[in-house]
Amino acid sequence: MKEPGPDHPINISPVSSRVTVRAGGAVIVASDNALIMQESTYPPVYYLPRADAAMDRLEASDHGTYCPYKGDASYFSIAALGADGANAVWSYDTPYPAVAEIAGHLAFYPDKVDITVES
Repeated sequence: MKEPGPDHPINISPVSSRVTVRAGGAVIVASDNALIMQESTYPPVYYLPRADAAMDRLEASDHGTYCPYKGDASYFSIAALGADGANAVWSYDTPYPAVAEIAGHLAFYPDKVDITVES
């Protein structure tokens, strides 16, 4: 486990606007309780509560990845997108303490879905 720091900062903030994720025209999640993570030099990532998601539109995947700063990620596929939706969604069920607030949230690859933030 690595701790965020000056060489690899991670900042998580609440989003003050509604964030909506659509795939194949269908709303997968719309939330007023999204978080945004800025990790080092990577593009920002929205994390949306599973409680706000249409989980019946997602299929758990056997795929998994590990991040030394966040922990083990599990993945979901979006069936409506066919092969393009494979592993399009990830989640940290038990993230490391430094990023604990993303537990129970979903993140989406922005090239697989449409993410809109209301102003």
